[in-house]
Amino acid sequence: MAGVSHPTEISIVLVHGGFVDGSGWEGVYRILKKDGYSVTIVQNPTISLADDVAATKRIVHAQNGPVLLVGHSYGGAVITEAGNDPQVAGLVYIAAFAPDKGESVSTLIKDPPPGAPVPPILPPQDGYLFLDRAKFAASFAGDVNAETAAFMAESQVPWGVEALAGAITEPAWKTKPSWYLVVTDDRMIPPAAQRFMSKRAGSTVRESPGSHAIYVSRPAPVVALIEQAATALATASR
Repeated sequence: MAGVSHPTEISIVLVHGGFVDGSGWEGVYRILKKDGYSVTIVQNPTISLADDVAATKRIVHAQNGPVLLVGHSYGGAVITEAGNDPQVAGLVYIAAFAPDKGESVSTLIKDPPPGAPVPPILPPQDGYLFLDRAKFAASFAGDVNAETAAFMAESQVPWGVEALAGAITEPAWKTKPSWYLVVTDDRMIPPAAQRFMSKRAGSTVRESPGSHAIYVSRPAPVVALIEQAATALATASR
């Protein structure tokens, strides 16, 4: 973080999760750009964790100076691994997985707590996963307007089983500061699991009502946490 004196001097890199692509970040992107930040969006293949980490690092290395990585859902696993890059100054998790060493998304979702909503993931097809389109909105995008949620369901990106199984070699949150937005109406990653992971990571935590797709439906609390993180990193570097 040496040389960063103002929060807008840190580049923000947004990392999407499974079943979607980077276009869902548009609302967050627009607000951050208006506030003067440099913002770039990763388009993950979501075929394997290693490929997604590589895609994220390419974007990180294209930035001038330190980077704040922001991950949603499976994107949290990606930034947990990619965040070890020395150019990364901090991590922001948005209703995201924050695995520990040796963990993967698969291991984290293996034993859901009693009574937790079960995401409507269909059986794998040729090594890829989809959500049941008829149940997509209720599970993933409960507070997104119906037209947009229907489009998200129909335009799903295949999520590779290999990506879910990708294990973390060393979690960046052990050495980098992190922030976490717990989403209290999430029906994909139970809020209790989010609280557990954020506490384990030692993250600065905010909570907000919203669906798993809060980055689409309610960009304001997402932006507020990202900007809080950027400001804290700039302050720490002085």
